[in-house]
Amino acid sequence: MTSPENGITVLGVDNVLFTIGDLDEAVRFYTTLGLPLAFRMDERGIALFRLGGEPAGLLVRRDDVSAGSGDGRPRLWLEVADARAVARTLREAGVAALADPFPVATGWTVEVADPWGNVVGFTDYTTMPERGRGA
Repeated sequence: MTSPENGITVLGVDNVLFTIGDLDEAVRFYTTLGLPLAFRMDERGIALFRLGGEPAGLLVRRDDVSAGSGDGRPRLWLEVADARAVARTLREAGVAALADPFPVATGWTVEVADPWGNVVGFTDYTTMPERGRGA
């Protein structure tokens, strides 16, 4: 759906991201909740759980907030056709990104925070278009 105010088209929810301290413990916890484990990458400290039949999932990632390697805030990532274009559109609208767009496995992501600190990311599938909704 395209927002008439700014022209950004959100294709759907990409993933919800939670920061965790221990990957083994997180996998045990979320599988106990009935979430099927889609994949686990120990070397990257991440695991993805399916949320029913939705393409979006719950991605947990190990991050030692106390060591300053992350802010620990939960994130909602939305799929868009071009995250770098969204970053430009948001900048023109006066919305500051948390950082420059950064590469992810599927393409690019840019994140912003709302006035209360909740993080919304816009991510694309430019390097894996066959996996995106725009395919």
